[in-house]
Amino acid sequence: MSVRDVFETAAVWLEAKRPFALATLVDLRGAKSAAIGTTMAVAVDCELAGNIGAGCFESEIVEAARQTARDGKMRRVDLIAATDELLGDASCGVEMHVVVWRPEHAFAVDARAIAAGDRAVYLPVSDFRYVVPPREPLILVGATTLAADLAAIARRADFRVVVVDPRPLFATPARLPDADEILKAWPDVALPGLLSARSALVVLSHDPKLDLPALRCALHSDAWYVGLLGSRRAQESRCATLEDEGFAPEALERIRGPVGLDLGATSTGEIAVAILAEMLAVRHARTGAPLRVLRGRIH
Repeated sequence: MSVRDVFETAAVWLEAKRPFALATLVDLRGAKSAAIGTTMAVAVDCELAGNIGAGCFESEIVEAARQTARDGKMRRVDLIAATDELLGDASCGVEMHVVVWRPEHAFAVDARAIAAGDRAVYLPVSDFRYVVPPREPLILVGATTLAADLAAIARRADFRVVVVDPRPLFATPARLPDADEILKAWPDVALPGLLSARSALVVLSHDPKLDLPALRCALHSDAWYVGLLGSRRAQESRCATLEDEGFAPEALERIRGPVGLDLGATSTGEIAVAILAEMLAVRHARTGAPLRVLRGRIH
């Protein structure tokens, strides 16, 4: 369950006037077992939504949350955990600091906004000033089966997926059930208003009538990731056309094509994983190499 799912649950419980509290990770020292801002919801009857990676200490957090659900008092839980006591990788002496709080009924609106991920939302947690950011946009050009598979897993990685395709027969909710938005428009019409420094773009159409206008828009933007599906021969053809139009070689280097990491992927599901893996490596400035051959922290 993602953090956004937790806040969706919180909204439902608030609207149902169900007694519960939220436990939010506000500080972490040592290896990263969870991200700052990670939150779990705990009902008085012990129903849980989410976790914060506290392992065997989670029961302590749950009990504090149940007390807060009853009396409304904000509490702070400070934990020192060893490696095998946490959910995930950690080093000895990791410190976790969790604030437990009971949201007001009016917070249901913000909880829904966090779940949707369309805007930034401030968490009213004591002196902990944390803003839950909106989801990063991922724009897919081409309403293909691969686009549907990539949309499904990208949403779990907290991307807001927009699919752009002018063909009404293909650009439908039935074909793209996990897309947040489907735009029946040509790339050169839709993309200028979508692309920014927060955007990732993957061109999946495999058609120069869509590929080229999409790439032109991408290279004129600050998009942090530009991927292009297709064979090496197709990549060379697209880049040659763009170079003839005046795009400099260093600009064309921004295009990651053939898109994705070398995973031996053949099915659309596997190719979607390879593409998302490369996107995450780029976003976090990592190599994409196997963790077992690397040194240092893995988070």
